[in-house]
Amino acid sequence: MNRHTFTPRDTVACLWNTLSLPLSALDSLNLVQDGDFFPSSFKVDHLAQSTIALSALAAALFHATRNDKSVPRITVSAEHACVEFKSERLYVLNGKPAPSSWGTIGGLHKAKDGYVRMHDSFPSHRKNALRILDLKEGATREDVARKMLDWKAIDLETTAFRRGAVIVALRSFGEWGALPQAQAVADLPILIDKAAEGKPYIGSTKGKKCLSGIRVVEMSRVIAAPVAGKTLAAHGADVIWITSPNLPDLPDLDRDLARGKRTVQLDIKNSEDKAKLLKLLRTADVFIQGYRPGSLAGQGLSTEELVRLNPNLIIANLSAWGLEGPWAQNRGFDSLVQTASGINVADAERFGAGEPARVLPCQAFDHGAGYLLATGVTAALYKRAVDGGAYEVNVSLAGVMKYIRSLGQYSEKTGFGRKDFTKPEDVELYLESRESGFGELKAVKHAARIEGINVGWDVMPKPLGSDEPQWLQG
Repeated sequence: MNRHTFTPRDTVACLWNTLSLPLSALDSLNLVQDGDFFPSSFKVDHLAQSTIALSALAAALFHATRNDKSVPRITVSAEHACVEFKSERLYVLNGKPAPSSWGTIGGLHKAKDGYVRMHDSFPSHRKNALRILDLKEGATREDVARKMLDWKAIDLETTAFRRGAVIVALRSFGEWGALPQAQAVADLPILIDKAAEGKPYIGSTKGKKCLSGIRVVEMSRVIAAPVAGKTLAAHGADVIWITSPNLPDLPDLDRDLARGKRTVQLDIKNSEDKAKLLKLLRTADVFIQGYRPGSLAGQGLSTEELVRLNPNLIIANLSAWGLEGPWAQNRGFDSLVQTASGINVADAERFGAGEPARVLPCQAFDHGAGYLLATGVTAALYKRAVDGGAYEVNVSLAGVMKYIRSLGQYSEKTGFGRKDFTKPEDVELYLESRESGFGELKAVKHAARIEGINVGWDVMPKPLGSDEPQWLQG
């Protein structure tokens, strides 16, 4: 679909309508256009403001429904929304700015017949990539670059998918469009399906925030799904973030993304820990998971099994490439989706400096997907309150890519002169200081304001496993 003439408000209205939510709620939305942001030919600023606005409007609608009130006024500034789309890069901890979360050997590399991008933030992905390249641990970026030249880009991509590394070939729009996976990506970025019938159910009505009393179990790593949990927490949900003691973490990202969440460590392959998880899920409202499609089904956590356990549960899934298609089971991250889908090539061509690729100025697909997943969750809460039932929500990074591409590109080089935010000093107006489990944390406030209702985080990041697996209320 061609959405080249859409404004951010048009995007909100369009997606709101596809979710079959009451159109009257749109009258409560105030989008402030206070500048042009993000140097890119793609409309990343549009995506930021519209997705954050959608998540807030859905939360406000649910609040109004369960309290039998009118939807309060929501205000989202374009600048503040864009700042929040870079929140994991703009915090300050104990006076020191956020360090880079990127590994030392990844990024864009020249192959024998093109280019590839490698993701190496997690040790297992780095190790598997080095094995494929026949390199030892401790290899430098120069070592990797030399070995990459022995491979054709598509051959390396195929091998990486098969052997647990995260490497994709750089493609143009045309090359991406020729793949079956491109056709398999859903046309809409939020998919909501009723997983089971049931009676209308609101859940707890305690508390003054939009989602106060809503219980969320989050099992995720890396930006997108954590943004969804963090957003629900900003609106008052009780979010328990479950991590595995057997998997590596990314503390530099977690310092921002863990705001609003209590932290529990469980090994779900251990029967006692699995029982603790199931006990939480039995009385949860929402389960967010960011693993590859079907990954948790082998642990007894399929949609069907979860709904049998809790017939009022909303299951929210975040994937890289979508639910369908030959790439559905492949690993993927924001930067890889940008590379494989033609976004990086198209941005470089529009910039006109002869670069093979140009990355977006933020992790736009991660953040966009996170806010859209939160929107889907809260829309499902509304549907559960009105119609009853359990629901499944699906959002993918590739789906967000497809949507931002449908918005078109700014003409010629006009998009590249837009304002960016590269250091905390650029965004002081939007930062708040709080004491965390790691010291003083100065981080980006949530960009959505709701009239008469406090929005923000009551819990600050703390060491993993600091909390007990039990709900705050009931």
